[in-house]
Amino acid sequence: MTRIFSGLKPTGHLTLGNYLGALHRWVEADQHQADALFCVVDLHALTVEHDPARVRRLSRQAATLMLAAGLDPARCNLFVQSHVDEHARLSYLLECTATDGELRRMIQYKEKGARAAASGQSVRLSLLTYPVLMAADILAYGTDEVPVGEDQTQHVELARDLAVRFNQRYGHTFVVPKATRPPVAARVMDLQDPTSKMGKSHESGAGIVYLLDDADLVRRKIMRAVTDSGHEVEYDKERRPGLANLLEILAACIGGNPAELAPVYTSYGALKKDTADAVVELLRPLRERHAELAADAGYVDAVLAQGSERARGTARPRVDAAYAAIGLLPGR
Repeated sequence: MTRIFSGLKPTGHLTLGNYLGALHRWVEADQHQADALFCVVDLHALTVEHDPARVRRLSRQAATLMLAAGLDPARCNLFVQSHVDEHARLSYLLECTATDGELRRMIQYKEKGARAAASGQSVRLSLLTYPVLMAADILAYGTDEVPVGEDQTQHVELARDLAVRFNQRYGHTFVVPKATRPPVAARVMDLQDPTSKMGKSHESGAGIVYLLDDADLVRRKIMRAVTDSGHEVEYDKERRPGLANLLEILAACIGGNPAELAPVYTSYGALKKDTADAVVELLRPLRERHAELAADAGYVDAVLAQGSERARGTARPRVDAAYAAIGLLPGR
């Protein structure tokens, strides 16, 4: 069976973008069709300034929302990255395989590094090297496919390059993975700035629909979404990014095609209303289930403990093989 791995980073409250770009596909397809591992990648949240208590709180919330969305521990493996030592163990070996130049070419490093420098903050070394940790997340499990958004495709390509390079130098050890993306809404954009991704950690939340926003707030945010000049509703991501974003969100919610939905509407208001209705209905059962799970912390802890134990059992033989292949003495 095909093995897939993907994760969510607890740097902010999960958004509609996280759901439509990742969670929905994990729930509806991936956990049923593959040997699937899903992870709260909390170590990645440490690459920038952070509040330790907030990271812990958001890590638990992310795991709870993943369960609330419909991930079934009987069908997939849900765990927390820092609970499985093999991620960090393998990351160092891959740092010894990667080059400084290829890491400095990573788009996210350039963008986040520039933002940190502009705000007067120092740039942590981990911001440069975290794509190697992401490669370790993937390669430790013999992953075949990595369902990611467009902004993470470059990191999966790095994982492929490191797997090939390690295999060529030290003998075949790793499966070479590939990135996969959902056909619609792979990258949901900010409702107030449709040229930017709907991110978890933006300072202003006016253009972000969070999964735990109440229905009235969701409606207000969508009804106030920035659209484009003109009056005709058409699907054109280059010239009409605001409308394209709304059409993609609506299409992802109801299972349609954004280009085919556009001619149905004669006004921006009608499109916004239908999009708001669709999002509210999509998130309603998730919010209700989250409330139930949040009141049962023991269940969530048990799922994560079991998931971590299973993940260690899967990753350890391959990571041990990598240690032997690269030339390290075996331990007891």
